[in-house]
Amino acid sequence: MTDSMKVAVLVGSLRKASLNRKLANALVELAPPGLTFETLEIGDLPLYNEDLEDNVPESWSRFRQQMKGVDAVLFVTPEYNRSVPASIKNALDVGSRPYGESVWAGKPCAIATGSPGGIGGFGANHHLRQSLVFLDMPAMQQPEAYVGGFSDLFDEQGRIAKDDTKVFLEKFITAFAHWAVTNKSGS
Repeated sequence: MTDSMKVAVLVGSLRKASLNRKLANALVELAPPGLTFETLEIGDLPLYNEDLEDNVPESWSRFRQQMKGVDAVLFVTPEYNRSVPASIKNALDVGSRPYGESVWAGKPCAIATGSPGGIGGFGANHHLRQSLVFLDMPAMQQPEAYVGGFSDLFDEQGRIAKDDTKVFLEKFITAFAHWAVTNKSGS
């Protein structure tokens, strides 16, 4: 990889001890050289309301500027009620407005979803993909990352404790690096 890619990491869980944040951190640790990651906070974004465009909240302006400065996006999220958490959907809405000024268009992305259960956030992963198609974000198709069994996935330091999962996540983030470079807007 010759170019350095700036990657925004958006974590759908807002909890301080979020297991999906641990998963995001593990993916960043496993990433090949050439990617620079920045986890962008989305919990402070007021719910999107077009009326606020007249006096744009500072957090919206900050988030939009941060997103304009990245080349790719890594979504790491749990599943809430068979869909994405409100924080992720709200970030998509804030970044897609005002109309015609979306910060998302053309940015390659990947989705990793995780949960304590066995299906690893399958519903959230696929609901998120629906929005990404509309936002013109090329989403990596394979490998898919539905990470289940969070209860014993991490060690005391927050690192992946299962060797087979670590190998899989390394393949996932390496594939994403290739995807991001190959699909970089303007390439």
